[in-house]
Amino acid sequence: MEAVLQITWESIVADLPIFAVLAIWNLFVLLVLSKKVYTFALKKGRSNNSSIYFSRKSIHFLAGGVTAMLLPFVAREPILPAMMAFGFAFTTYIPHKTDRLIYWFQDPENLYEVDFTLSWGLIVLFTWYIDKSFWLGVIPVLFMAYGDGITGIIRNLKYNKRTKAWEGTAGMLVLCIIIGAKMGIAGILAGILCSFVERIENVDDNITVPAVGLFILLVAYYYFPSFTVPFY
Repeated sequence: MEAVLQITWESIVADLPIFAVLAIWNLFVLLVLSKKVYTFALKKGRSNNSSIYFSRKSIHFLAGGVTAMLLPFVAREPILPAMMAFGFAFTTYIPHKTDRLIYWFQDPENLYEVDFTLSWGLIVLFTWYIDKSFWLGVIPVLFMAYGDGITGIIRNLKYNKRTKAWEGTAGMLVLCIIIGAKMGIAGILAGILCSFVERIENVDDNITVPAVGLFILLVAYYYFPSFTVPFY
């Protein structure tokens, strides 16, 4: 069988069952679990905006993060993961265009959840051609999913709104160092810098965080490979 983007159809077909399950799981998180998080937060006295923010971060953790963590263990190729991500980018973009937002996690003032899925898919797709273990792409994605996720939760718990604060940066710093250690010294450095990049106001950290993390890892991968030796 002919290859697609240098990937055999056999590997794509072999990945279909697991990514069918993961697509269903992601839809369940998006449409059911995140809504329950939103409702729970409202019942606990959180504002509507705060509740939406908790819901969004639950998607970061349970959909984007869980799926990314599984890639090195279950995926043979990057096409299906990328297609799934682009499908969710389209799914979350349409409500903005039609003015029919999914109210429990979408914010009318930004398209950050769309950027999240696009960043996820593009990084996973293109880094696979450099590192077929997936880790080169997964680590920056996890900085975005879990690092940015934990900082948002910490800040939201304290301030009851979406805001930047050093308490959240500290939480992200610790988590990103742990995540980055999978890619050695370079990964730790990337995690540290991404934690401070996320702190920058008025930019979408769903773009800046994984982009900065990936840039550092790519430089180390090509020019300082000893710095990418994992600590575990």
